[in-house]
Amino acid sequence: MSLITDEIRSSASEIYNGDDICQVKSKFLLTEMGLPNGLLPLQDIEECGYVKDTGFVWLKQKKKCQHKFEKIGRHVQYATEVTAYVELGKIKKLTGVKAKELLVWMSISDIYVDDPPTGKITFKSPTGFFRSFPVAAFQLEEEPVVAVKDNNEVAVKEVKDNNEVNVVNAVEVQEKCSIITASRPAKNQSLNYQQILHEMKSINLKCIIYRIFIIFQNFANYTDPPSIVI
Repeated sequence: MSLITDEIRSSASEIYNGDDICQVKSKFLLTEMGLPNGLLPLQDIEECGYVKDTGFVWLKQKKKCQHKFEKIGRHVQYATEVTAYVELGKIKKLTGVKAKELLVWMSISDIYVDDPPTGKITFKSPTGFFRSFPVAAFQLEEEPVVAVKDNNEVAVKEVKDNNEVNVVNAVEVQEKCSIITASRPAKNQSLNYQQILHEMKSINLKCIIYRIFIIFQNFANYTDPPSIVI
């Protein structure tokens, strides 16, 4: 029989549906109460709710699941419906949670951290049996959002620097190409040189022909051969 009655639903301060939002809200509530955020690793949560006046909280998942806390090597079962009353540093009247002790599954009814803090968290069964473990064994590591942001900024800066270097290189290449282009004669300029050279050759040939013509003309007009002196 479900402990979540219509009266509790109507008095709830917060009710959420869906695994994503329920995962966030449940972890946030545990952290706000000074408890490790990995105490309730449920899967496929369909609904969660919180009655602020009484501290009553509930979580409903599609099917029961089992989780192993690797740092202490302990197995814990979570039923389809988990309920509890939470307050600062404590979880009371917990239902739907069992821990494996040797070969026996034992219900967990209370969870609390030491006050003043000693780095230990204690789990207690309805029969009075209890175990204490390090708080760090139930603490999930937070995602390094700041580190990712810093890495992205560094990556963006590196890309920006590379782009600036590429632009500088492109300008240098363009300048070199401009220098090479300026040092080469244009096509029309090359044609002008060839035309001037051709005209110069033509003028020289005309001068040679003209000189030969003058020599022959002088020879033809010469009538008095020079006397030969013996």
